[in-house]
Amino acid sequence: MSATLHLPELFGSQVFNEETMKERLSSASYGTWKKCVTEGTSLDISTANEIAEAMKQWAVEKGATHYTHWFQPMTGVTAEKHDSFISPVSGGKIIMEFSGKELVRGEPDASSFPSGGLRATFEARGYTAWDPTSFAFLKEGSLCIPTIFCSYSGHSLDKKTPLLRSMDEVSRQALRILRLFGDMETKRVTAQVGPEQEYFLIDKALYSQRKDLRMAGRTLFGAKPPRSQELEDHYFGAIRPRVAAYMKDLDETLWALGILSKTKHNEVAPSQHEMAPIYTDANTACDHNQLAMEMMKKVADRHNLVCLLHEKPFAGVNGSGKHDNWSLGTDTGKNLFKPGSTPSQNAQFLLFLAAFVKGVDDYQDFLRTTVAFPGNDHRLGAQEAPPAVLSIFLGDELNAVVESIIKGTEFKDAGKRTLEIGVDVLPAIRQDNTDRNRTSPMAFTGNKFEFRMLGSSQSVSGPNIALNTMMAEELKQFADELEQSSDFQGDLQKLIRRVFTEHQRIIFNGNGYDDAWLEEAAKRGLSNLKSTADALPAYIAPKNVDLFVKHGIYTKEEIQARYEIHVENYATILSIEANTMVDMIRHDILPAVSKYAADLCSRAGSKKEHGIPCAYETNTAKSVAELTDQLMEACSVLSLELENIPAGPEKAMTYCHDKMIPAMSAARTIADKLELITAAEYWPMPVYSELLFSV
Repeated sequence: MSATLHLPELFGSQVFNEETMKERLSSASYGTWKKCVTEGTSLDISTANEIAEAMKQWAVEKGATHYTHWFQPMTGVTAEKHDSFISPVSGGKIIMEFSGKELVRGEPDASSFPSGGLRATFEARGYTAWDPTSFAFLKEGSLCIPTIFCSYSGHSLDKKTPLLRSMDEVSRQALRILRLFGDMETKRVTAQVGPEQEYFLIDKALYSQRKDLRMAGRTLFGAKPPRSQELEDHYFGAIRPRVAAYMKDLDETLWALGILSKTKHNEVAPSQHEMAPIYTDANTACDHNQLAMEMMKKVADRHNLVCLLHEKPFAGVNGSGKHDNWSLGTDTGKNLFKPGSTPSQNAQFLLFLAAFVKGVDDYQDFLRTTVAFPGNDHRLGAQEAPPAVLSIFLGDELNAVVESIIKGTEFKDAGKRTLEIGVDVLPAIRQDNTDRNRTSPMAFTGNKFEFRMLGSSQSVSGPNIALNTMMAEELKQFADELEQSSDFQGDLQKLIRRVFTEHQRIIFNGNGYDDAWLEEAAKRGLSNLKSTADALPAYIAPKNVDLFVKHGIYTKEEIQARYEIHVENYATILSIEANTMVDMIRHDILPAVSKYAADLCSRAGSKKEHGIPCAYETNTAKSVAELTDQLMEACSVLSLELENIPAGPEKAMTYCHDKMIPAMSAARTIADKLELITAAEYWPMPVYSELLFSV
């Protein structure tokens, strides 16, 4: 940051935000855009042209030469196709042009992105359409315009479109509930999200020497170092100068892009860190998290570092997740998950809480699928992240309120007040009414729920689409029932009690790491989908498909396509990892350890000639030779498994889970034993102690 540029001036300086629009647009065009954003009205071409001209002029003044429709295909990352502003005029000259038509719509090739069968290779046409609720921004000399992405036939091919649909739907259903409580002022309810982002930083020179990190994003081999995270001294520890310089650069880069980077600290594992933003609307939060992940990698490169976003880049130390803090807020500034101080406010809060509890219970299997992919399988349930079983943590006081409602008994709060639970006589519920539970997949944290199962590399759109849609469904059911009531207070109390009673099984306030909980969860009938291969079939379970089709979030074809993409992605990633392992074993590890064994034998022979003891050389050479033969055999088995992957995505997924993963694990176990007995100068790649403690 320039010495003369203060943070308020820096923040959003690369964003064509509302303040800039107000300055550069006519009052009529600004008003039309504002109405478009708040009420969903369309933009006429003259307004679009004025916005495009102002946007182009602003971008050119800041040095931009190109524009791109920035979209989020189903790869989980972002995509861009850049066009320059130049347009030829007579005399071999050019002018800089950008029209409303170019702003509003683009036509990228849709055939080479994952489509799950919605697009064939020969059907290339796709459309991008401007999302006027997301601000355009500048990145590396281009004006980036956030857009949706759809096929020629109109099917959604991206992650933004269904997110926007789900936000609209949860708003519609929440407003029905608010009207029942006499709120006629609120016009929109917005899903609010704050995704905390964990990541690793390692030295770029060491990274370049690890083929597995380059190909797969994680280490496929690596023995446990003498020290890792046992001392627990890295978490919240003093930030090292090189990392501090990176974090400072990252903050300034994100701030200029209007991203509300708020918190930075060391995480549990060596070389692991976290960035947390300020809460914002779900659409902006998802856009910003995609940008943040991109900038984390680019800023790292400037510091000769590499940012690893894989969920488990190093075995034996904590992996990286992404905590998705989710809530609902009104356009009047109220958080609907904030306990109130009056009986009426608390009745409303408890109804929204009941809807959330019911939704998580009803759609626990689908919520699990939203975080199901190979990288996250290494992390979930690994004593560092929540188990694969969905449950909700409410905390002692709120749980006591729920239990009192269920039992129809008196509630005694921390202040020793005793009150009969009823909708019209509810105790004040403190906002900070709970400790934190890091083992819970879904923890209530005072005014929001923290969905802790997300993997660090994934887009946060999928989980938030699911949370929005399940909440919309439960609120719809409640509104359908209560709108017909002739005794609102009485029926409201009965509804809240019934829902908490029927769905109490999903509430768990204990230690999610305890094996006893898994046994208890099974008795409660909760699903335990341990792996991606176990979880993904739930994606297209009829009740889940019906949920999203019913609320207009996906068509049947769109949800089927997403399922097929996830299934194919699973087998593809495992195949890449297995092929990388075979390559490293054959071309790096086996030649290196073979040379080491040969040199040991040579030294042993020389020592014997001179009558010098050679037990170290002889015994080590024998151990290396035995393990080398075992590794060669394990590599052959893995190679054969790769050749036998069946056709068909579902069969391939099951095969990779049942056959490939055990074969990879067996090969790694042998290779890691070899690493521990091979002299450092012979081992062909940097080891964990170098990778984790070099920055």
